[in-house]
Amino acid sequence: MCGVAGVFNSPYAAEYALLMIYSLQHRGQESVGISSSDEKEIYTVKKPGRVLEAIKKEDLEKLKGSIAIAHVRYSTAGNAGGFNAQPLVRETPLGKVAVVHNGNLVNFLTLRKELEDKGIKFNYNSDSELFLALLEEGRTYIPEGVTLHPEDKDFLPYIFYALSRVKGAYSLIYLFRDKLVVARDPYGFRPLALGRKKNTILVASESCAFDILEAEFWREVKPGEVLVIDKKGKRSYRIFSSPRKAMCIFEFVYFSRPDSYIFGDWVYNVRKEMGRQLAREDNIEADVVIPVPDSGVVPALGYAEEKGLPFEYGLIRNHYVGRSFIEPTPELRNLRVLMKLSPNRAVLQGKRVIVIDDSLVRGTTSKRIVSMLRRAGAKEIHMRIASPPVVGPCYYGIDTPTKEELIANKMPIEDIAKFIGVDSLKYLSLEGLRKCVDKPEDFCDACFSLNYPVEVEDNVPSKIR
Repeated sequence: MCGVAGVFNSPYAAEYALLMIYSLQHRGQESVGISSSDEKEIYTVKKPGRVLEAIKKEDLEKLKGSIAIAHVRYSTAGNAGGFNAQPLVRETPLGKVAVVHNGNLVNFLTLRKELEDKGIKFNYNSDSELFLALLEEGRTYIPEGVTLHPEDKDFLPYIFYALSRVKGAYSLIYLFRDKLVVARDPYGFRPLALGRKKNTILVASESCAFDILEAEFWREVKPGEVLVIDKKGKRSYRIFSSPRKAMCIFEFVYFSRPDSYIFGDWVYNVRKEMGRQLAREDNIEADVVIPVPDSGVVPALGYAEEKGLPFEYGLIRNHYVGRSFIEPTPELRNLRVLMKLSPNRAVLQGKRVIVIDDSLVRGTTSKRIVSMLRRAGAKEIHMRIASPPVVGPCYYGIDTPTKEELIANKMPIEDIAKFIGVDSLKYLSLEGLRKCVDKPEDFCDACFSLNYPVEVEDNVPSKIR
């Protein structure tokens, strides 16, 4: 996962980009980067770490111009840390171009080898570099029936060619010296939206990035859509199609912020319905419902309302600590759990507790949480997961482990309950999850169903997945 943002036509482009990407900090904490353009040159600042800690006042002063793009990253392809930080910038036959990308390409190694055999060099080991390297081939593509605006004839066929070669998930923004080009893959795996603030056009992974600027949510970028945004306006091309849509349902389960509007719905509403549906499928008796904060809060509200049970904060989160799921190593994930959660004994002592979490992937986090609750005096602990068992890795941009590491592949539910130390464990059914979204056939739920919409061509080592 990553977060992307773009700004066109603002004297505060770099500052807007900074604020927008700060609103998307939950999508990545490894690195942050911003590129801007004053129509003469592209300027770039990239640093490891979180947005407000990494980007300083002097950095913003270097980012001149009224156009900007920004990125927060955690690695699903390519090494972690600052080396592969985006935006990626490259000299191409179209001049200097920068790009930010959210998603994962499933033919990365295949295409990279093909291009390297042609003498095209790669500066990074991130799949995102393909969107620039493919421009160097100098090849063009115009789909049959597509009529290009006169302003777009000199450069857009090169973009079309690059996009026609990649397979997998991408929501991306190209920055040219005088324009933005925005694209979303034909399956629509990752969210991408447009906003506006007076005469400024904004692009972001989630609508929450517009709220911080008091900007207006305009619309979502359509699957398979390519947009050109320049001084002449906004021009839309729908040149790519797919057999189906495959929007990532895990965005609703965990990744997106609850106040965001994505995939035609509010994350808060869908997440709360997941809790309600889980309650309908459950018959356990208990005294209190507590969430694992923060992503368990909204489904826990739905569950408690449906059951008529009190909702309490039995775990208190230290908000100065980041999200444990997206730390790239198990050691860091485990450390984060101990740093970020504390048991609330006033709620837990002597109580039969239902604990609501959004998902259960490896089981190690849940085991530590349960141990914490036991020490705080909980009489019974019943873990309820507001999504189905995760049985398959994601190849489209979520950092789930390999299939062998997923606890639901190694143990039946009864054994998982023993491993994490709970009195009972229940997941939301896959059918129940599908009831929580409109048009479930338009969503990718491969991590729960193993029904992958796009075949993975590369035998990519698990360490870069």
